[in-house]
Amino acid sequence: MLRIIVDSGSSIKQEEKEKYGVDILPLKILLGDKEYYDGIDLPMDFFYDKLINEGMFPKTSLPGLGFVEKQVRRYVKQGDDVIILPISSGISGTYNSLRMLFEDERKVRVIDTKVAVGGIRLLVEEVNKYRSESLDAIELKLKHLIPRIRIVAIPETLEYLHRGGRLSRTAYVAGSLAQVKPLIGFDATGHVKSVGKAIGLRRAMQMLASRLEEEGCDTNYSIVPSYTYSDKNLKALIAMTDKKYHAAMIDFDNLDPAIACHWGPNAFGYIFVGR
Repeated sequence: MLRIIVDSGSSIKQEEKEKYGVDILPLKILLGDKEYYDGIDLPMDFFYDKLINEGMFPKTSLPGLGFVEKQVRRYVKQGDDVIILPISSGISGTYNSLRMLFEDERKVRVIDTKVAVGGIRLLVEEVNKYRSESLDAIELKLKHLIPRIRIVAIPETLEYLHRGGRLSRTAYVAGSLAQVKPLIGFDATGHVKSVGKAIGLRRAMQMLASRLEEEGCDTNYSIVPSYTYSDKNLKALIAMTDKKYHAAMIDFDNLDPAIACHWGPNAFGYIFVGR
């Protein structure tokens, strides 16, 4: 049997585990002086109250590695193959920690996804298409797909990405000018970067909507519309996006706290597969 393990940076919710056929490792979130498990004991409303109304800045840390090791060793002992898809090594240390933990285990593959959130949903969907194939074959398919995944979003502010160490000061300063709305994405190495900017929110939305065409969005794969806190701007973005892409859009993804704490409230965007 093939087991798929993701961390909560995938934004796959605990109630979606059966739908996607995955185990979810919750990242840890330090909020004030208390530590929470992402998607387990940190309700969205409580999280955003602390973030917005109390001005708290959360910190994230790796899932419990002892728990991961015990779970994976149990699967291997019963004859299962395991694929682990953590968020990009460019924004988290989870991949490197798990790679070292299982580097000598032939029935376990830890893949550097170079993406996060909906990008990992797309990879899980790909694995599920080929569950009966070998680990080598599945890994090869993932490595062909990963460079095609696009994550493009418009944050309300770059403050959270910068303070969390996910965005350089140069990009932060350039994207924080009055009226400038930056488009933020991932580069080929899985690091967060600025991929464009526009004057005013509407122009930025138009630029983001047009990227589906410019990048040659492949509608054989899902498009994952994502947001943090409010979906108002996401709905406006979809309304100005060519209707030929609408059928490929899966349910709106309200990003889990482990990712939302770096994007801040009211961010929104698309995750899709390009050429």
